[in-house]
Amino acid sequence: MSNYELNDLGDGRFELSGEMSFKTANSILKSSSKNFGQYESLELDMSKVGKADSAGLALMVEWQAQTRRRAAKIRFVAVPESLRAIAVTCDVADLI
Repeated sequence: MSNYELNDLGDGRFELSGEMSFKTANSILKSSSKNFGQYESLELDMSKVGKADSAGLALMVEWQAQTRRRAAKIRFVAVPESLRAIAVTCDVADLI
């Protein structure tokens, strides 16, 4: 059983729930790679993310890089405060 769920809500909208950490980041990246590539505009609702650490932030930065490479856009909704705090500390808050 995984510690996260990535749900496709349609029209480039996704919902991530559960854990966004060193334990799950690689699996989340693989799941998202299968689903995100078909959209020019993405929205990821993170309101149901519980545990999140710096691996979660790295994942968000990777999503930004991937979408930028293919001239697409991603918007993060309801980013957990723990990820915002890490982003500020790392001086990358403008990326998320």
